[in-house]
Amino acid sequence: MEEPKSFLIVGLGNPGPEYEKTPHNMGFLAIDRLAERHGIRVTRKESRALVGIGKINGASVVLVKPQTFMNLSGQSVKSLLEAHSLSVKDLILVYDELALPWMQIRIRPKGSAAGHNGVKSVISLLGTDEFSRLRLGINPGHPMDASQFVLAPFRRAQSEELDSFISQAAEAVESIIANGVEKSMTVYNRRAEGK
Repeated sequence: MEEPKSFLIVGLGNPGPEYEKTPHNMGFLAIDRLAERHGIRVTRKESRALVGIGKINGASVVLVKPQTFMNLSGQSVKSLLEAHSLSVKDLILVYDELALPWMQIRIRPKGSAAGHNGVKSVISLLGTDEFSRLRLGINPGHPMDASQFVLAPFRRAQSEELDSFISQAAEAVESIIANGVEKSMTVYNRRAEGK
């Protein structure tokens, strides 16, 4: 019999109430939604992160919200992979993506950081970009100062759609766990293009 899989699911964001409802915290919001859907409490302090351990679709999962601030996220990720005897192939990284339109989802088995400081930190500390990631589109479709936009509270129009977007993100992670990256890509990446 095949051993049940284990995953380290890391949402990128910034700690602190002032960042809670901002585009740069999409990763945290997705982790919160997964925790809520599967009765996992993400409250344990470990490796400069908030951690919750539980099961999703029969797989053991460690849900993670690094508390290091975005550009040092790799420190927590590396430390937690080691602490839980997991490898880079067991990692699913969830984060906001300014290069994608609002509410578009992209699943990838690997790839560059594309200018995202949190992802840069993870790649640099792990020494590889070969890990699964779920990119959540936050581009509002109008010109903006990127550094200010990602840390500013969601606008009203986005706030109204946020709940459904976060649910889709959680479903995409559940799909990766149950069906793998390749199958999930065919479902979620195609669906995104239809928006």
